[in-house]
Amino acid sequence: MQKYDSRPFLTYSIIAILLMLGLGLVLAQLTKNFVADVIEERVKNEAQYLSEFVNDASDLQQLDESSRQLNIGMIYVTQEKEVLLNNTEDILHLSNKEMATVQHFIKDSDGNFSDYQKGYLREHMFFYPIQTNASSLDGSLILVLKISSLVNITSNIWLIIGITMFIGILVMATLGRNIFEKYIKPIRSAAGVADELAKGNYRARTYEGNFGEAEKLTTSINVLARNLQEMTMQKQMQKDRLEAVISNMGNGLMLIDEKGYIHLVNRAFLESFGGSSSDYLGYLYYEAVEEEEIHKAVKEVFMTEETVRNSFILPLQIERRFLEVLGAPIINHEKEWKGVVLVFHDITELKHLEQMRKDFVANVSHELKTPITSIRGFSETLLQGAMEDEALREQFINIILKESERLQSLIHDLLELSKLEKEGFHLNIESVSLKQLIEDIVPIVEQQAKEKDITMNQNIYEGETIRADSARLKQVVMNMLTNAINYTPQQGEVGIELHSNDNYMEIIIKDTGIGIPEEDIPRIFERFYRVDKARSRNSGGTGLGLAIVKHIVEAHEGWIEVESEYQKGTAFHIYLPKKFTKT
Repeated sequence: MQKYDSRPFLTYSIIAILLMLGLGLVLAQLTKNFVADVIEERVKNEAQYLSEFVNDASDLQQLDESSRQLNIGMIYVTQEKEVLLNNTEDILHLSNKEMATVQHFIKDSDGNFSDYQKGYLREHMFFYPIQTNASSLDGSLILVLKISSLVNITSNIWLIIGITMFIGILVMATLGRNIFEKYIKPIRSAAGVADELAKGNYRARTYEGNFGEAEKLTTSINVLARNLQEMTMQKQMQKDRLEAVISNMGNGLMLIDEKGYIHLVNRAFLESFGGSSSDYLGYLYYEAVEEEEIHKAVKEVFMTEETVRNSFILPLQIERRFLEVLGAPIINHEKEWKGVVLVFHDITELKHLEQMRKDFVANVSHELKTPITSIRGFSETLLQGAMEDEALREQFINIILKESERLQSLIHDLLELSKLEKEGFHLNIESVSLKQLIEDIVPIVEQQAKEKDITMNQNIYEGETIRADSARLKQVVMNMLTNAINYTPQQGEVGIELHSNDNYMEIIIKDTGIGIPEEDIPRIFERFYRVDKARSRNSGGTGLGLAIVKHIVEAHEGWIEVESEYQKGTAFHIYLPKKFTKT
């Protein structure tokens, strides 16, 4: 860039130097010619004057003395090329090179000096020959003069030209720099910024000149760049926001143009339907997506230009997902048709909740129906005359009492579960010793275990004190031990262990009962779910115990793990944190 900027200055400098050199050559040549003419005129007059005294050889001595007085060298050459007089070395103090020049001049002339009106200039020396008219001596008289003055004048001319050239270059450099800073630099900078703006670099800024039209140009370029940058930033922010919203929205999104080609799919869509965006973008919707309900929705939107809503099931390996597709037409402000937008809502959880609600209502109805039917049936029987039979009356009343207790237990568990699921439910946190809590509960259930000849095993180490709700934890342990005894056959074993880990206390309750099939383990914490429905009812269970236990443990920020082998036994692992973070 710096080399490119110095090009005009170099161009102007070269032109100025060439002009100065040309001027120097012209002045030097003119000066040389002028001095040569002046010297020639002088020497010519002196030569003509001296030639009049040459009559014979004796006059040459007189000419030698005259030349010494005039400080002019003199050479006399006869027509036979004989040099009779040569005092140039003594008078002019010639060097060897200059003496060689004199000898060459005499030799080159070959004695022919017919053109006696013209002088000869050689190597800073001036030769002027003249033909003499002496009667007894026929030859040529050559006057020689060193013209060192001409050399000095020429040197002075070149010195003046050099100084003038140097000053001129300095002045030109100063003016050129001033012009460059005020005009050329701002314009070049503005041109460079304009190129950057054309490439999309809206952060580029130009040097703002402070003189004339250049200032207006650079200021306008910078204002344009700032406006473009601001517009680009706003556009990019809007684009980023839109992409963030589309990418992170929980529902799947597909954008189809008016020709049926897919232009956009978001992350939620890819998570539901699989694949990558390259599998959908640029393809026709009916080629990229196989679900007929989606094809139907798109066609209906194209035909009716109204919002369409359809539901379908999306199979994913071993599970099924319920999706609802909402299709709407895309119409711009000019009422032009631009395509279709499809929004996919995953309603699988809603379907599951709906099914759970239906199952819950059906289960509650079923569970309530049995005791109510029994109570009503035996009551009607008693009213119809069975009261007269004392043994039968006592039997029926005992059945009614048992069924009412079962009904009361069911209602109690339902209320308890409802209380645990309320948002306002809170625990009464206090310091609890799990070792003491277990030791208080075991004697309560030992009587029930003895009735079935079940052995109770305890493996309880000195446990740490944790922050928890003592009453709720008693409910958990009591429920789990009761279930273990109920589902363990006679002469079986039920054990309870307490272990301390780094961050958790672990309670293990295991039995040698009927066990749980592997496929039923994920569902045992559902309400009213029973592995062996007949046996569960006979044991007096309501089917809500494990659901209540799960809620209480999770309320304490813990969790439950199950290990079971069908017909061999089950082990429940309850993990409770040593530090309870909730208030």
